[in-house]
Amino acid sequence: MSDQRRGTRTAYGRIGIRTSWQSPRACLARVCRVTSEPANSEDVDPVRTLLEVLDLEPAGTTPFGPDPSPADLDEDDVPSRELELFVGRSQITPHKRVFGGQVLAQSLIAAGRSVQAVDGLQARRPHSLHAYFIRPGDSLEPIRFAVENLRDGNSFSVRRVFAMQKGRTILSATLSFQEPADGLDHQAQMPSTPDPDRVRTTAEELKGIDHPAADHWRSRAIDVRTVEGALYYQPGRQHNAHQNVWMRCAGPLPDDPLLHTAILAYASDYTLLESVLRRHGMAWADRRLRVASLDHAMWFHRPVRIDNWVLYQQESPSASGGRGLGLGKIFGLDGTLVASVAQEGMVRVKQPE
Repeated sequence: MSDQRRGTRTAYGRIGIRTSWQSPRACLARVCRVTSEPANSEDVDPVRTLLEVLDLEPAGTTPFGPDPSPADLDEDDVPSRELELFVGRSQITPHKRVFGGQVLAQSLIAAGRSVQAVDGLQARRPHSLHAYFIRPGDSLEPIRFAVENLRDGNSFSVRRVFAMQKGRTILSATLSFQEPADGLDHQAQMPSTPDPDRVRTTAEELKGIDHPAADHWRSRAIDVRTVEGALYYQPGRQHNAHQNVWMRCAGPLPDDPLLHTAILAYASDYTLLESVLRRHGMAWADRRLRVASLDHAMWFHRPVRIDNWVLYQQESPSASGGRGLGLGKIFGLDGTLVASVAQEGMVRVKQPE
């Protein structure tokens, strides 16, 4: 779950969220321990705020890498001995934790800029991302992104990204980019669901709840509509391990394919573990829950515009050992499969003492 606001621009990631089950107002207060600052301001555009967060600042290079390679080692297989550096800021959250989807998107932007900086590689697009959330991030501190060039081959480029704060890695990711190519083509079928304009909005889900945390959810940069009903403060009616979520950016975006892919990655971290909670009749506001993202993988199959509606089909095939697995398929409004997602999270339920 993620949101934004003026001044303290918020984004509720699943890194370290702790919640409680009470009345809607009381439970939302615990989900987001807000400051006394107003939660929302009419003069702020949350989409513009997100674009500013994704606009990383180049910070030069630094030496890094293995000793000089043996003479018989293919030069293309030797990682670069320099790291490209970028600096970004965060959407400041009341719980002061960085939203995981934000760091995913920023890492993708950093890696993409590294690829685009190489002559002749500007047409390469991301096709996969594999990331580990290593430590929770502090939304008050800048994030430094170090990009390692692992390989630029004839068709593929691979980058490794370290997101760091105070000299410690908070996320490690490997991303691969590919030159456009023809090949075999098939895809899974898009499920049949109500159209997004027939699904309750976040504002409708939270109608009557006058609390800053509810304002955060209502003012986020991504319009999120869960077909089976959102799990903000009450569990779903049916305990199924699957759900369907309509998503789109809440405003128009520039015609930059890398940016659209990055914001798709950002949005993909919103609700994927909800399929675990829904199966067990739980909501984010259940005080017994301890939830944190552990890793995140995405495969980008086809181009997408995230300022158009996409359908995020989600399911959880397994939960065990205090972990839950969420799998997702993301379809364009025309039925095109644009991405697949997998995420494992820590999902612990505190037992009564």
